[in-house]
Amino acid sequence: MSKVVLFFYYGGFMKDKREHLISDNMLKLMLELSIPGIIGMLVISLYNFVDAIFVGRYVGETALGAISLAYTFTLVNNGIATLIGIGSASVLSRAVGRKDRNTIDSIMGNVFVLTLIFSSIVTLVGIIFASNLLSLVGAEGEMLSLGTKYLRIVYAASIFVNFGQAANMVMRGEGKMGLAMLLMGISAVLNIILDALFVIVFKWGIEGAAIATVISQIVLAICNFLYFAIFSKDVRFHKIRLEKSIVGETISVGVSAMMMQVFSLIQQAVMYSTLKRYGGENQVILMGAFFRYMMLSFIPLWGISQGFQPFAGTNFGAKKFDRVKKGTFLFYAFGLLLAFIFWITFMLSPQKILGLFMNNDSLIASGRVNAILSFSIFPLSAIMIINLTLCQSMGKAKPAGLLVVARQLVLYVPFVLLLPLIFGIRGVWLTSPIVDTFVTLISIAIVAKIFAKDLKTR
Repeated sequence: MSKVVLFFYYGGFMKDKREHLISDNMLKLMLELSIPGIIGMLVISLYNFVDAIFVGRYVGETALGAISLAYTFTLVNNGIATLIGIGSASVLSRAVGRKDRNTIDSIMGNVFVLTLIFSSIVTLVGIIFASNLLSLVGAEGEMLSLGTKYLRIVYAASIFVNFGQAANMVMRGEGKMGLAMLLMGISAVLNIILDALFVIVFKWGIEGAAIATVISQIVLAICNFLYFAIFSKDVRFHKIRLEKSIVGETISVGVSAMMMQVFSLIQQAVMYSTLKRYGGENQVILMGAFFRYMMLSFIPLWGISQGFQPFAGTNFGAKKFDRVKKGTFLFYAFGLLLAFIFWITFMLSPQKILGLFMNNDSLIASGRVNAILSFSIFPLSAIMIINLTLCQSMGKAKPAGLLVVARQLVLYVPFVLLLPLIFGIRGVWLTSPIVDTFVTLISIAIVAKIFAKDLKTR
């Protein structure tokens, strides 16, 4: 094991984590916190990315369309995990900043109970109504049948999926970015191996991809549970119960992150149904392939935000306001750099990237221009995500919620319904860049106000 990896895993134990975050060199901290976060989030993305590749190439294009539609509704689980995980991580980092031991000791019991309650509801409702949900986005025939099979398997394991993801977010909020990355990596590699085994060797089709994902998430959940039950020096399970003093704060902060996932569900449901109305199943398949790459491109930015969250939250809790402001600009620069890499890669070879998911050259060629337009202003997303994370880290639930609602509901849904009336099918593809431009400008205005008021230094 390299010295660099050892540093990421165990460096936090050699020095008080709070002092580390509020006093060390910011460039060093950014890399230390962000690089494992980026790798960890890239690893998370591999679940759906790899499922899509295996299903699209070894099961068929209809199955790729089915898994794309089913993925829309797995965002319910993502929403629960981020509600609990991001909310708890924000509460934790600020508690560390102000040395609040009682709150730190209450975090994990709270996470476990909240996850159990919400996940049980999702499992029951999801299994019963999986077919009805897919019908809402226009799935029918074989695509409906395949999507239902995939969705029911994933929903059956909701408690493991949600606890594994939420606990991993808390681990990152604790500052243990390297360990979080390692556990996610183990889970993702297992998912790839099982995908190949179940889909290619056993020929279990779309069910095999779902089972592979579920098994790997169960392993992640068990590893995270054992870490907080036995190995963590700072954040441990104490009493398995809801703690009234932090439940409200956890939910109020985490709700903006949850809304991003839940509204993504609405956003994608409207998007896919509009695509099917104007372009048929081929447009659904094409968007499914493009959406995989776009989501992959967002993952490093979310990884940076995972590193930024404990930095911003702890320094804000310690009243190091000038440090929060300087760190924000540093994280902007890193985010823009990574966003540009993914942007230029796609712009230079869109057909090759879309070809990873399907063998239909004529379909890929027909969607090339639309995909380029849809990805045209992607680098702006780096600024938008850092601004959202700053709001969440400081406990600013209202502005964080405003950004999420504006991006994925208030602006997106009207645009995706109206633009096709003017531009036809291209209108659906143009919606994301137009909306993201508006939301980025709104986020800049919000952060400028926070800098002037909440982070004012004497």
